[in-house]
Amino acid sequence: MPGGFFIYHVDGDRELIYANQALIHIYGCQSLEEFQEYTGYTFSGLVHPEDLEAAQRSIEQQIYTCGNDLDYVEYRMVRKDGAVRWIEDYGHFVHTEVFGDLFYVFVEDATEKHFKAIDDAHTVRLAQERLEALEALEHETTALKLVHEILSSGMWTMEFDQRGQMVSVFWSQDFRAMIGYRDEEDFPNVLSSWSDLLHPEDHDWVLKEYYDTIDDYTGKRVYNVEYRLLTKDRGYRWFRATGKLSRREDGTPITYVGMFVDITERKETDAKLQEQHKLLEEALERAQRASQAKTMFLNNMSHDIRTPMNAIIGFTNLAATHLDNQELVRGYLGKITAASSHLLSLINDVLDMSRIESGKVVIDEKPCSLSQILRDLQSIIQADLTEKKLNFCLDDSALIHPYVVCDQLRLNQVLLNILSNALKFTPTDGCISITATERPGDQPDTAVYEFCIHDTGIGMAPEFLEHIFEPFERERTSTVSGIQGTGLGMSITKNLAELMNGQITVESRKGQGSTFTCSFPFRFGQAPDGTNALRDSTVQNLTGCRLLLVEDNELNQEIAVTILEEAGYIVEVASDGAEAVEKVCRSGKNPYDLVLMDIQMPVMDGIEATKAIRALSDQKLASLPIVAMTANAFEEDRQRVLSAGMNGHLGKPIDIKKLFSTLQNILGTPEC
Repeated sequence: MPGGFFIYHVDGDRELIYANQALIHIYGCQSLEEFQEYTGYTFSGLVHPEDLEAAQRSIEQQIYTCGNDLDYVEYRMVRKDGAVRWIEDYGHFVHTEVFGDLFYVFVEDATEKHFKAIDDAHTVRLAQERLEALEALEHETTALKLVHEILSSGMWTMEFDQRGQMVSVFWSQDFRAMIGYRDEEDFPNVLSSWSDLLHPEDHDWVLKEYYDTIDDYTGKRVYNVEYRLLTKDRGYRWFRATGKLSRREDGTPITYVGMFVDITERKETDAKLQEQHKLLEEALERAQRASQAKTMFLNNMSHDIRTPMNAIIGFTNLAATHLDNQELVRGYLGKITAASSHLLSLINDVLDMSRIESGKVVIDEKPCSLSQILRDLQSIIQADLTEKKLNFCLDDSALIHPYVVCDQLRLNQVLLNILSNALKFTPTDGCISITATERPGDQPDTAVYEFCIHDTGIGMAPEFLEHIFEPFERERTSTVSGIQGTGLGMSITKNLAELMNGQITVESRKGQGSTFTCSFPFRFGQAPDGTNALRDSTVQNLTGCRLLLVEDNELNQEIAVTILEEAGYIVEVASDGAEAVEKVCRSGKNPYDLVLMDIQMPVMDGIEATKAIRALSDQKLASLPIVAMTANAFEEDRQRVLSAGMNGHLGKPIDIKKLFSTLQNILGTPEC
């Protein structure tokens, strides 16, 4: 986007609601925060104090008095380094239903142009003095030559005989130079020298204007046109040509005198301004659409969050009033669990989108099997397929190299998001299929893998398909359709696909179903070593193992202690990292078998506590297994705790199966 651009409210303090990076740099600032602090983020803060009143008066005169919606004003501003610069301000007044009255403004640094204009004005005054000295001259050509000399324009004259027939043409040397020619031999004094260079789109109408002026024997018509002319060395340029004829008493022409002025820069400025207005209108439309989408998202999220929350609170109250009926309470708890899982998925979607937009998602590529990934996905959705009586078909027979290097977690997330939508929107007895194929890649040992997911669901309208991958977009709210979601799933899916250098496309017809196609370039991997494929799956009895739970929240302490003690573990609690280090140091004669460590805690956090334990002189205590159990549940959080010396990572809310599986993997020996 050329130049600086900002939007501000007309009312009140004229507060800015948007400023682009170019504007920030014009004012000598490096960041939006620095710019906001320096200018107060108001229009008044952008204008030199001595020019503010005049600038505002000029804008109001153009907009409110003259009834325009466009304004132009020049004023000074003071950069953060103290330098005073001149600004050209092109404003557009807009009334919106959402934001009220706004100005959206393009600005450019016009300091050099301003001082050049002062010099040009002085030159024009000198020219005027010289013209006044020539008022007594009778022949127009002499005065025109003087004007041409001052304005650096080209001149032309044409002479006619008594019958009104053209007998001679003269092109000034300055005009020849303007279009890249040297002399008369290079550019002869004939009309076709000029007319043959006219742009094809301008040729006919310019010549018509030229001849119509000659044929107007009333003498009232003036030749005044703007057109494109092909120069010898600079391509097509814009010129303005003006001319007038002297005539005999009978109206026949005597002399046709005129001048050419190169107006290319002015035309480019006009085109630039039109482009700026177009860009600004598009930017405002996008901003309004984003605002509407976010408003709709908040409305939908309010409903979608309150729905599972209502279930959790409602069934909790029902369970409390029916404690003597175990079967009924068990049913309530199952519904509470389902509502909690859905609420967690809503929160995860919002957090995932935030992390993607902030660039915090890291692609972690490792060897894996695409065939195994697809079968694992089938296992994940099998219960839903059975419940809804859906037919499912998985075809990976076309995979020649099923072992690849990719981010298995992100690929799973992309495919599972699409499959989850297919499950939601495909009615009972419908069909869902996923087909995997590959084709040669651009590099050796690579291939492009294509996953085609088709369903016979309700489909989507064409107008919604245009926005399906935009954040917060949903074709129908869960209030109408009864199908819950945030409107972020497809946006997350597309962003993850692009992070893996992939692409995603969709075809859909209302009432006939949808087909999503995902393509990814993956490097070939190696099949896993068969000797390491099987692991000892014997489950050891860990009853009596001593655990130290490091957790600052009393409710979380109660939940974790109850779960672990009911499983037979002996649990002690520390409320912060410092207390945990102290207890580990004192446990030399009866050491703990494992520490479950929260991360964010007062006094000392989990990372610092882990480093302190790893630095103990007693090697047995220093090597004590430590597993993070934290609400910092993203992949980068997992990498951070592992880098700090922990042995594992568990996210909150606690997944009991994963908790016991992790403990079994680390403590799975006969002694503990």
